[in-house]
Amino acid sequence: MKILAIDSSNLVMGISIATEEKVLAELITNSKKNHSERLMPAIAQMTEAIGIRPEELDRIVVAYGPGSYTGLRIGVTIAKTLAWTLKKELVGVSSLEIVAQNGRYFNGYIAPFFDARRGQVFAGLYRSSGGRVESVAADQLLLMKDWLPKLEHLDQPVLFLSNDLSIWREALEKYQWAHLGTATQNSPRPGELARLGLEKEPVSDIHHFLPVYLRMAEAEAKWLANQER
Repeated sequence: MKILAIDSSNLVMGISIATEEKVLAELITNSKKNHSERLMPAIAQMTEAIGIRPEELDRIVVAYGPGSYTGLRIGVTIAKTLAWTLKKELVGVSSLEIVAQNGRYFNGYIAPFFDARRGQVFAGLYRSSGGRVESVAADQLLLMKDWLPKLEHLDQPVLFLSNDLSIWREALEKYQWAHLGTATQNSPRPGELARLGLEKEPVSDIHHFLPVYLRMAEAEAKWLANQER
């Protein structure tokens, strides 16, 4: 089975093409570039570079949130369009679950997060068993000051993984039980996204597949607030 994995849910843009046995190609960028302009050309260049025609793909896997509203919309829209036009399977994977895979050999809990501004984070909680990462709490949006006390009472140390770690490093370093990921651990790997997508069931209805925002877009929230006033 040939998998195309797409992640534009946050600042990092990742694309990979993989099979059950190997990652055939992988692209990761971590810069403030426009995903809407770069994602499709990057996919086209990757498939051409390894000599795979889009029709030869079997499954499209996409990081479906939480994360950037615009980034999620771009990635999911492209994934749905490819899956529908090529008549391929579509699979969605939590953006936090992808990052959590980088801590699979940590002896304790794994806490991937993305900064959500105003003191908030998109956060998940996982733990590794025999090198396999499993979720122990649903992805959520909450204040970091509310999340840390919950983690402090766990029975094992916690590994924090995030491309936004620099924003929260000073706050996290105050806790002896908190371990911070390295630069390579903090970025989601599209090859891991492809692997996760192999293990999950495809969606039953491509048209009704939606990103997991965990909150309204800022413009929508302001509109509702104005209506209430």
